[in-house]
Amino acid sequence: MRAITIDAYGGPEVVRLRDDAPIPVAGPGEVLVKVVCAGVNFMDIHTRQGKYAESRTYPVRIPCTLGMEGAGIVVATGPGVTRPAVGQRVAWCIAWGSFAEYAAIPARLAAAIPDAIGFDTAAAAMFQGCTAHYLVHDVARLQPGDSCLIHAASGSIGQILIQMAKRIGASVYATASTDDKRTVALRRGADTALPYADGAFADRVRALRGGLGVDVVFDSLGKATLRDSMRATRPRGLIVNYGNVSGSVTDLDPYELGEAGSLFLTRPRLADHMADAATVQRRADDIFGAILDRSLVIEIADRYAFDQIPHGHARIEAREQIGKAVAWI
Repeated sequence: MRAITIDAYGGPEVVRLRDDAPIPVAGPGEVLVKVVCAGVNFMDIHTRQGKYAESRTYPVRIPCTLGMEGAGIVVATGPGVTRPAVGQRVAWCIAWGSFAEYAAIPARLAAAIPDAIGFDTAAAAMFQGCTAHYLVHDVARLQPGDSCLIHAASGSIGQILIQMAKRIGASVYATASTDDKRTVALRRGADTALPYADGAFADRVRALRGGLGVDVVFDSLGKATLRDSMRATRPRGLIVNYGNVSGSVTDLDPYELGEAGSLFLTRPRLADHMADAATVQRRADDIFGAILDRSLVIEIADRYAFDQIPHGHARIEAREQIGKAVAWI
């Protein structure tokens, strides 16, 4: 079968487009899926770079097939699997191998797709949708009247965070690096969209909040923004650092959290919030339901043919892409 693989960590040069990869076999607790569409994500770049080489949460190791999100049709089930059934349309995320014609994935991560949802939309919705869902509902536990700051608000997760927060009734302050990206954030429902301005966003947020910071900050950038995110947070508020696109913060003393107002800081991961099949399906049902009732818009920014996936990775890595991309397998 065709597959996009890596045998070593590194830059784009380590990516191999193979047409002789073996079709995987569904092992115990797994299903074999004929992949129709795959999501193209920054996590695929992190995989290629080796950032999960020693991760216990995401134990992907080389050699491996890239792609950690997809949608397709179940064609076989492994021992012990009672659902999903052969022939069922499913979508999944945080199970590697979707950049291939077939993928063997844990059955518990396979969510049924409603008939009215296309494979491309399903592949675009699972990773970012489930991430935003657990961040808003399980970690931040946003309530009507709460306030939040969302960094990288024009990105695919950022756009969904905005919409989910507004659907609850929270006030949303967004940051993005360009006028075009801030326009995207406003179009998705943000109340205010600000530039980063070397950390001056924190002063702007406090001014807009009458001197008080926001209840929650969703920070996917890390090193470039985290300390200013602390300045933008109210006393006893919460900072959710769910990514480190600008680099990891390696020198944070917990003392700083106390000095900044007895803040709470967490670094969650999606895998710990997708522990069983019922949770996965519940999140997927909420996301697909919101798409169908049009309270959630997931715009697919780019679509690639199978052999264009490396080009898609390059665009994401260069920050040239706003929103979500999928590849047709």
